[in-house]
Amino acid sequence: MIFWRDYFKIHGKPMSIYLDRHSTYKVNDKNALDDDAMITQFERAMKEVDIRVIHANSPQAKGRIENLFGTLQDRLVKELRLANINDVKEANIFLQDKFLPAFNTRFSVTPRSDIDIHRPVTTRDNLIAVLSIQSKRYINRDFTIRFKNNWLQLTKVQPTLVLSSDQVLIEERLDNNLYLRFKGKYLNYILLKEKPTITHKLPIALATDLSLSKHRVPTIPSASHPWRKFTLLPYNITNKSNQKLPSKKIT
Repeated sequence: MIFWRDYFKIHGKPMSIYLDRHSTYKVNDKNALDDDAMITQFERAMKEVDIRVIHANSPQAKGRIENLFGTLQDRLVKELRLANINDVKEANIFLQDKFLPAFNTRFSVTPRSDIDIHRPVTTRDNLIAVLSIQSKRYINRDFTIRFKNNWLQLTKVQPTLVLSSDQVLIEERLDNNLYLRFKGKYLNYILLKEKPTITHKLPIALATDLSLSKHRVPTIPSASHPWRKFTLLPYNITNKSNQKLPSKKIT
């Protein structure tokens, strides 16, 4: 996700990405029946930004990229040693500023067409949310959500109406922060150290208007309520022998 975030910022969005069948890019479990389990997080993210993922099926296709990786790793390690570089930060600077330009100048091949079909990244792509690890969870009766042994407590005021048993989407973003998305909006929450104990009446809902979240006690109609005085009109029913039965009055 970090790699493709940086790639999109530099080059834009490609039309398609050609990859092998590694489990990072493709679900290889034949027993996966759930729709959410049929695609990987990477495939889901690429689908949201309208990028086609093509998986290499032939040994020749996979071999070409593996040979390239072998060449890069062999040459890059030696070049780093000659440059006396032994930490990641300096290695990345050397890779971008010196090694790759020299490597491409020596080994790159002129393409048939020089038209760049990368598409620009817009604010609608929302890469920060798309390039995250996303999971679905249900809201408990006390408006808490359990996620990876943590308890997330929704606050009383929310940007939209939230009911218990609703399903929210949890985004684990690249900055290690969690965001709860529901109906296109992000919910407010606090992180609890342990499971909360219920010491008060639970609200029926959370919303922007606090009056909607007040607990409503069901009421029983009084004896003089108009609903109790309702009377049905007499009616006649006929049995199977077409004999008319006496009328009955129901109160």
